[in-house]
Amino acid sequence: MTQRGRATRPTAPAGRSRRTDGARGGDRAGASRGDLAARRTRLRDVIAPVVTEAGYDLEDVSVSRAGRRHVVRVIVDADGGINLDAVADVSRVVSAALDAAEESGGDIVAGEYQLEVSSPGVDRPLTLPRHWRRNAGRLVKVTVRVERPDAQPTVDRQVTGRVVAADDERVVLETEAGRVEHRYAELGPGRVQVEFNRLDEIDEADEFDGADEDDEIGDDEHAADDDDDDVEDEER
Repeated sequence: MTQRGRATRPTAPAGRSRRTDGARGGDRAGASRGDLAARRTRLRDVIAPVVTEAGYDLEDVSVSRAGRRHVVRVIVDADGGINLDAVADVSRVVSAALDAAEESGGDIVAGEYQLEVSSPGVDRPLTLPRHWRRNAGRLVKVTVRVERPDAQPTVDRQVTGRVVAADDERVVLETEAGRVEHRYAELGPGRVQVEFNRLDEIDEADEFDGADEDDEIGDDEHAADDDDDDVEDEER
């Protein structure tokens, strides 16, 4: 089961934000968007190598403004999914890489920022072979481009099926009409469909994972009760 996590860390002294004196209205908004796009490119150049070296795939990097600081969001994935320990590991190496880039004189984030690292959600579109491979067994909806004879325009149709297998060239789907294969060139972005029975399975797994925590809490409550008994004995 893929778990999602988040790590946050403000860093760098405040007051290093780029000034936009003289920019007004749409010019200022356009400059801000261009600045964020440039920062995203610089961030990806710094983050991608360390994430790959750590053994994960960098799915996305985004940067946005939140008041006086930036929020840097990093999405990573791997075969078998990402757990909270992996999120923490990636957060540490990314944070160290950003610190090193800033210290070397690079204008990477410009000011105080918050770093958020997480795994992809189910709403992430399936666009690469590894996305399809990692969602084997899931129900997916995708647009298929159907070639027509005699140079007629292609026809797009919606297909819903369960991912049976996927390699670097094609994906196999189990549909109501039977098993079909499609090359990735024929497919638009796939979308994982939420199945309520699978949500129930996830909830049960979460409850099982939390059993130890509940036991620990129960032990603490018992200890607290024992303390209360001691206090009552003293009062008597």
